[in-house]
Amino acid sequence: MRYAIFGDIHGNSEALGAVLGDVERMRVDRLLCLGDIVGYGAEPEACIRRIRSLGIGCILGNHDSAATGGTPLDYFNPYARAAVEWTADRLGGDEKAWLASLPLTMPLGGFILVHATLDRPAEWGYIMDREAAARCFDLLGERACFIGHSHVPVTFRRDGGISTICDVATVLDEGARYIINVGSVGQPRDGDPRASYGILDEGAGRVEIRRVAYDVGRAGRKILDAGLPPFLALRLEAGR
Repeated sequence: MRYAIFGDIHGNSEALGAVLGDVERMRVDRLLCLGDIVGYGAEPEACIRRIRSLGIGCILGNHDSAATGGTPLDYFNPYARAAVEWTADRLGGDEKAWLASLPLTMPLGGFILVHATLDRPAEWGYIMDREAAARCFDLLGERACFIGHSHVPVTFRRDGGISTICDVATVLDEGARYIINVGSVGQPRDGDPRASYGILDEGAGRVEIRRVAYDVGRAGRKILDAGLPPFLALRLEAGR
């Protein structure tokens, strides 16, 4: 099986459309979403409709949860909070009910999806270093765990010790365990404004991180036209 795994779309329909176009060319068997379909961007409804219409398996992200009243607003910085409130005002009851129904984790045989961490997934912690990765590895029974949340593509490997891998492609060695952050579709934060997602080839035991250019300027103008904080548009250009 070949999977396209992506998340942190954040209401950015330009980026989502570009990634889905690239996915089509990659000829995958299944698409999976790591959550945060909404938040920050100006088109949360359009992104939800696209994900639902394609029947993409999806888990819950912190912005999805907050937009439906599940995560307190005091978790967020002022920019994110403004975007959550704006998003919540625009989503309909059916959209909110669908978001609220999404699971926190999704085990899929040899791997598992979680937006943030396997330990206390609803508290939305970050895996940014080996210490945080170790807590997740201690709960990982599968070969790999795919995550989002930080918007930074990186892979942690445990085989005795824990090492960090920043390569574009990673071969999944037998006996090792992996935590793989595929980056963000709609708001990358690694200095590269291109959308980021992953391709898992189970047969080859390989994960590739792909970058896809999209119309960043148009996405930013939509944020400004919607009356959202200008900072949310500016950071798209910088990939920060």
